[in-house]
Amino acid sequence: MKKLFIIGGMGAGKSTASRALTDQGLPIIDLDKVGHDILKWEIVKEELGETFGDDIFDEEGEVVRPRLAAKAFKTPADTRKLNRITMPRIEESYTDTLHELEASGAEAVVVEYSAFKNRESSLAYSADVVIAVLAPTDVRIERAVASGFDEDDVRRRIARQITDADRVEAADVVFNNNSTTDELYNKVLAWWDSYSD
Repeated sequence: MKKLFIIGGMGAGKSTASRALTDQGLPIIDLDKVGHDILKWEIVKEELGETFGDDIFDEEGEVVRPRLAAKAFKTPADTRKLNRITMPRIEESYTDTLHELEASGAEAVVVEYSAFKNRESSLAYSADVVIAVLAPTDVRIERAVASGFDEDDVRRRIARQITDADRVEAADVVFNNNSTTDELYNKVLAWWDSYSD
């Protein structure tokens, strides 16, 4: 089963690239969603509470992500604490899903990976193809704000991510998304048609 990783900064167009492939019937694992889902695991909640305090929870005892983010992204040391709790669980969930898809006979899977840093020491070590979606920073900020994010938050997140030059270096295929959504969608579709032949 081919593993097609899609990487790119916030607002670059990863979702559009993913949709072009999932519309062809490919299953998807969105690692952001996996990261959100594991915050509901009791063991994860317990460890997060011990590390960051009980005020990260709402009245029902669920993690309030903005509260957790405010504490976990304060310093690089705090972010490392968060990663030590969440990353092994994200990997576990991802691996379980891969096995299920492989057993079901899927020919390929799309993996959307926002937090990509490099191929070697990340979930992308087993990627068959790394697809980078790039767009100018000002365009990315504009898109993210238009979809409901706070501009300062977007700028902070982008500053913490790797550069487009790093993404290009790690990628097998690069799409520049400086035009319309349809254009990117069609470029990805054309690539998939030639890749899957």
